[in-house]
Amino acid sequence: MNLEKILSISGKPGLYILKVQTRTGFVAESLADGKKISVSLKSNVSLLSEISIYTYEGEKPLVEIMKNIAAKESNGPAISHKEDNATLMSYFREVLADFDEERVYPSDVKKILNWYNTLQAKGLVVAEEAAAAEVTEAATEEVAAKPKKEKKVKE
Repeated sequence: MNLEKILSISGKPGLYILKVQTRTGFVAESLADGKKISVSLKSNVSLLSEISIYTYEGEKPLVEIMKNIAAKESNGPAISHKEDNATLMSYFREVLADFDEERVYPSDVKKILNWYNTLQAKGLVVAEEAAAAEVTEAATEEVAAKPKKEKKVKE
């Protein structure tokens, strides 16, 4: 699961993919409807790869939590973010047992589960082995596609 170019933009619903940077900001594409928007540098934007969750020992990156959810659900959808708070916190405790219950709120858990289900619905949640196989396969195809140069022999 690669969260490097996935964004959350404050004041805008859903997740976005970073498409291109411009002088005044960047262009992002909505995962929900595919519409492209221009975002200025003044906007509050968070890369999902930079987000962490508080635990009693420190902080855990969001990508690890997403992997835990994917493993628990066999890369399928998680429970709905619209469940009641007790159910959400119980579920999150199964995913990340040592999260700091005083600093991680039900609203945070709702957001994480909503993000996970959005990514899963778009096919961005894949098993690590499958992702590694895709990268290896793409590299192999790229090497095979390059024509080999023939050496000219001087007579």
